[in-house]
Amino acid sequence: MSLNALATIADKKLLGVLKGERPAVPPMWLMRQAGRYLPEYRALRAQKGGFLELVYDSPAAAEVTLQPLRRFGFDGAILFSDILIVPYAMGQDLWFEAGEGPRLAPILADNDLSALTPDFSRFEAVYETVRQVKAALDPDVTFLGFAGSPWTIATYMVAGQGSKDHGAARRMAYGETDRFAALIDAIVATTVDYLCGQIEAGVEAVQLFDSWAGSLSPIQFERWVIEPNRRIVAALKARHPDIPVIGFPKGAGAKLADYAARTGVDAVGVDETIDPHWAHAALPAGMPVQGNLDPLALIAGGRAVEEAVDAIRAAFADRPHIFNLGHGILPDTPIAHVEALLSYVRKQGDRS
Repeated sequence: MSLNALATIADKKLLGVLKGERPAVPPMWLMRQAGRYLPEYRALRAQKGGFLELVYDSPAAAEVTLQPLRRFGFDGAILFSDILIVPYAMGQDLWFEAGEGPRLAPILADNDLSALTPDFSRFEAVYETVRQVKAALDPDVTFLGFAGSPWTIATYMVAGQGSKDHGAARRMAYGETDRFAALIDAIVATTVDYLCGQIEAGVEAVQLFDSWAGSLSPIQFERWVIEPNRRIVAALKARHPDIPVIGFPKGAGAKLADYAARTGVDAVGVDETIDPHWAHAALPAGMPVQGNLDPLALIAGGRAVEEAVDAIRAAFADRPHIFNLGHGILPDTPIAHVEALLSYVRKQGDRS
């Protein structure tokens, strides 16, 4: 029997926190920890020639997933992939422009959604990455899969790229509500299958990234963020009831409390703009939280990080807490600052 098979929840601090445990020192991982701030990642990406090529090379994607674990010893590994693999598998063309990011063939007003031709074989390389990482992962590390939440995925599918105000998707949601709802329904169904495939390949928890949730009004937030995520969580729990789900609606602000209470997620990610003391008071009692160091504070390093860590630890001292950033680590983050953050967080004793 492998070491992974022998590992128990007691060995996996991060998984334990997702199930309600409160260790004296919080487990830690960083969003986008496998990425551009690491020289070994930049070297491998240059060798592979492009981002999508890297994602679809399972041995290379597994190597990228493992790189930050070897360097820093995080408590969690996050699968290296991209949220736009879902629309790609739904039949939408996907490519990456150098220096400009992802591009999709946009869904325009006269496009028939039924023209999308799903090709779910495009998930298989990701599942193979999961299997390869799982076989190589230390038994005390929790393996996290992920997907983008429907609203965020829809903003890319409608506009064909990222945007500042997500106006194209918001206009469709208001002006072509039935058509937009059909798009959301299709994303929900595909996302459930995708996450279940990750779970069956070996991930132990999943995170739903709603990176652009903050662009919606309260009524629209309820319709296009809370309800689709609730449906995904319910479907996942029906098929894999023991797999924790972390919800991360970036920019939700005061709407975070409703999201946490109504989506069914097991834990909630808190972005850097939210007062952690408010979050502790507003979120359901006992719900695990994740976050919420400002990525720019990590770039500054030194006392700025230490003061922020102390404040976050104090705010979440009485609930299960996973230490993380409030969003993804930035490419110009000094490696020495990540090392110093880990050392500071892992000092023994509860500083609350």
